[in-house]
Amino acid sequence: MPEISLFYGIRITMYYEDHNPPHFHAEYNGNKAVIDIDKARVIKGALPSRQLKLILAWCVIHQDELMQNWELSKDGLPLNRINPLV
Repeated sequence: MPEISLFYGIRITMYYEDHNPPHFHAEYNGNKAVIDIDKARVIKGALPSRQLKLILAWCVIHQDELMQNWELSKDGLPLNRINPLV
């Protein structure tokens, strides 16, 4: 599961050959969630409120890059790093 970004202790990853809808995985301090890229919402899991707000804002800012990575993952190609939230 390649790490595509890391900020404020939040690790963002994407699996190769993962199921639809397009999504990424976020982990913070042992808490995990799956985030829908198009809708910028939690599909599964839970994160602390403050970190979730940061992740969802980051998702909206980088939706195009996240979708590009989703397509790369479907083809088994290396994923691009995405700038962290600063």
